[in-house]
Amino acid sequence: MSAENSTITVRLVRSFKHRNFRPVVYHGVNLDQTVKQFITFVRKDVPSRTGLPPPFKNYKYDTMKIIHQAHKSKTGELVVSLEDDDKLILKEDSTLKAAGVANETELAFFCEEDYRNYKANPVSAW
Repeated sequence: MSAENSTITVRLVRSFKHRNFRPVVYHGVNLDQTVKQFITFVRKDVPSRTGLPPPFKNYKYDTMKIIHQAHKSKTGELVVSLEDDDKLILKEDSTLKAAGVANETELAFFCEEDYRNYKANPVSAW
């Protein structure tokens, strides 16, 4: 599949502690765009999504991390893996392709501060 016609699932993580997230699927994603451009696109798109509850539409998402890539193993974590941040958190100045994103990759989109707090004390509320 070409870099201009990839399907990417973005998991909007509202709360790590409560395992509160919603997936949003994007078709026709150009993997040659920068991570910053894709983040800007998703931030503008999320508030207009009719199927998302308001808490997801108005949240302060700022960081993307690779959760899963097609035909590779999945993590045991229900929301997002707490390991390999240096490899899996996307750098804003790189392209999606250079960051390791391919067709059918699943990304987590979350608030970095919430992630750091959860990583320091990974306790779930249920």
